[in-house]
Amino acid sequence: MHASLPMYDFPSVRSATDRYWTAIRDALGEGPETLSRGMDVWSAWEHPDLLLSQTCGLPYRGRLQNKVTLIGTPDYGLPGCGPGEYNSVFVVRAHDPGEDLTAFEGAVFAVNSSTSQSGWAGPILHARSKGLSFGRYVKTGAHAASAAAVASGEADIAGLDALSWHYLQNEAEFAADLKVIAATPPKPGLPYITALGRDPAPLYTAIETAIHALSQTDRDALSLKGLARIDRVTYCAVPTPAPPVL
Repeated sequence: MHASLPMYDFPSVRSATDRYWTAIRDALGEGPETLSRGMDVWSAWEHPDLLLSQTCGLPYRGRLQNKVTLIGTPDYGLPGCGPGEYNSVFVVRAHDPGEDLTAFEGAVFAVNSSTSQSGWAGPILHARSKGLSFGRYVKTGAHAASAAAVASGEADIAGLDALSWHYLQNEAEFAADLKVIAATPPKPGLPYITALGRDPAPLYTAIETAIHALSQTDRDALSLKGLARIDRVTYCAVPTPAPPVL
């Protein structure tokens, strides 16, 4: 068995994440002593011995829905979002005179990945709903890299997972050079998954128990408020745009 929690494994909260995993393992009564880090996420998510990981809504509905089992979705208590929901924020340079999305018609948009709900699908569909088209796309590989690309001038605007933006404000000096001009509507958050055929009920209970067992300091560091149940149909109902032409 292996376990990973790759989606918000920022340096400032890594020790809290390790304690969270230990609490899950203790409540479950099985599992590896430590989280796997550095493993390709697709290899981890599709591994037949996967005990626990966290994925994104777009990879889940686009490729994983018939290969893994949903466990539950962490509730991060994000502003304007319901339990288990999240959204994206649009960031631009702080000194840019544009104050809303309409000012960025034809701009260069930084995309972390075409398989990202928060960095691609959510932001691009929201922009299109406002009648906005971007002029060019640059691929960065990560939310932090997208934010850095905007700060450096390589791109003009990016969509970032709201929780990732929270962590970047605490960790990245360049975040001070950025501002938020808009946010997408809430969508189902990043779900916990296990291998296909594994019973998710004990894992759900163990995760819920672990969240309550954490110190308030660790819960605050990880922004964990609880665990929500969002079903497969709800995840798969979210629309997916075609990948960007880079």
